[in-house]
Amino acid sequence: MKVNKNKYDAIIIGSGAGAGPIAYELSKAGKKVLVLEKGPWFKNDDYFKDEIVSSRRSVYTPNLKDEPQVIEELNAEGEWEAKSNADSGRDFWNGSVVGGSSNFMSGYFHRMKPVDFNLKTQFGEIEGANIVDWPIDYKDLESYYDKVEKVVGVSGESRKHSTLEPRSSLDFPFPPLNENIVSTWIDKACEKEGYSAVRCARAIISQPKNERSSCSYSHYCGSYGCSTGAKGSSRVALLDEALKTGNLTISAFSKVFYLKSDENGKVTEAYFYNKEGEVKNATADIFVVAGQAIESSRLLLASKSDKFPNGLANNNGLVGKNIVFSGGGVGSGDLHKKDLEDKDFEELLRPGIFVNRSIQNWYTIDDDDLGMAKGGTVDFLFEHSNPTGKAIRQKWNNDGTLLYGSDLKKKMKYYFTQMRKISFEVFNDWLPTDNCFVTLDPDVKDKWGDNVARIRISNHQHDIKVGEYLAKRAEVILENLGAKNIKSSISGGAPPNLVAGGCRFGVDPTTSVLDKNCKAHEVENLYVTDASFMPTGGSVPYTWTIYANSFRVADQILKKMS
Repeated sequence: MKVNKNKYDAIIIGSGAGAGPIAYELSKAGKKVLVLEKGPWFKNDDYFKDEIVSSRRSVYTPNLKDEPQVIEELNAEGEWEAKSNADSGRDFWNGSVVGGSSNFMSGYFHRMKPVDFNLKTQFGEIEGANIVDWPIDYKDLESYYDKVEKVVGVSGESRKHSTLEPRSSLDFPFPPLNENIVSTWIDKACEKEGYSAVRCARAIISQPKNERSSCSYSHYCGSYGCSTGAKGSSRVALLDEALKTGNLTISAFSKVFYLKSDENGKVTEAYFYNKEGEVKNATADIFVVAGQAIESSRLLLASKSDKFPNGLANNNGLVGKNIVFSGGGVGSGDLHKKDLEDKDFEELLRPGIFVNRSIQNWYTIDDDDLGMAKGGTVDFLFEHSNPTGKAIRQKWNNDGTLLYGSDLKKKMKYYFTQMRKISFEVFNDWLPTDNCFVTLDPDVKDKWGDNVARIRISNHQHDIKVGEYLAKRAEVILENLGAKNIKSSISGGAPPNLVAGGCRFGVDPTTSVLDKNCKAHEVENLYVTDASFMPTGGSVPYTWTIYANSFRVADQILKKMS
């Protein structure tokens, strides 16, 4: 879409969960808003359940030959080693399209809990970790969590359990999605241990809303765009609605590379490349950066000036620091036809319907080894539906040798017809440390000639201990289900779809980049509203909190405008 030469009330860089609520609220309030998105603008009809496109090719993320990143990790000798991912293929890009990675989320929605906002006060310092309390608390976000349920659309049921957070609405606006028989088995398996299974809320509507259809139960959610509009992406839930006001302009294929500021430190213009590679610029009163944590830090670091020689809003040197991912890992077990009644196995194989069960009984831990510690969440699910990936994983024999021919065919047939894998995902805090951050790589550049993000990745060993504690207890639930081949893997690997920090908010300008309303301490008209603001990530996926906080910040921006 053509960018108007006139000045806008607000320019938003990015279009995902941190951007959508700002665009939605400001446009509805009559403000002229420009969204600059680096990627293409796909609509519902453009999204297909195509595993090659969605999971095995860089269709929704940049080609790493054009836009590499440099990943820095400790090698076997304990030395930091940096490598471009143009060859390795391991990247931290997420959904470079209109709507961002919210198009491709699985939509597991958990609120953060009151304890998440004051980890330092609750549990004290941990050596080697940069833990701080948030400058806001749960009650500051509760009404906005509630707003996300209604505006974006969240399906669920508010079951009472020991760690249920306070709610202003008795229940969710959309009833729970249809569930597989295994969900009731998990309930009973948990009851056997004295636990309460939580019916996990999902950002997938179970009934139509506006022009959005309800879930079609394809089971192709994670990594896939939603062709019905049931999934609560920023694109369908917020940007499409904001466009109806006539006040929102979305410019796709617009890669912002520099934010110009004046001698007073106020941002005046956003410079970007259009689809043809031409340099364009746009002006506004308010600028909002929401390009996901890594790229938001990269943009600020690249926006140097006389007043900000180390990057915009970075005179304290904290932009890019204290990046966090999600701690935890995965586990699984196999349910076999031979161990079940025929009718039960037939129900187990029913395609499309959800598991939607979580355990949060261990959100806080009192353990001999860990002491009083923050715990986390376990989500149960079926493995992703990708048939190619499933088939490839059958090529190994039990002794680690390759299977060929008829033996491989027999194993694949058994896997797809005589059993079903039930999985779990563990979410716990990834503690911020001095060795997990983003800088600009001095040598490697993208196709436009701009320095790329250099990402140093290192985790705290406390994260591993907590993850293993949770995984062991989740394995017991699978044992109670009668599952076989139960296993889990907890590691310090950084999940690329769960990244936050880099521009943490706080009260003290010497220890944080943003104030409590996500405005840069040093820049009067600059806000950062993706997950960059988070000083700690909680023990849940981030998207609901990003949405809620962005709605909160939108109210603050409107107050400033008035």
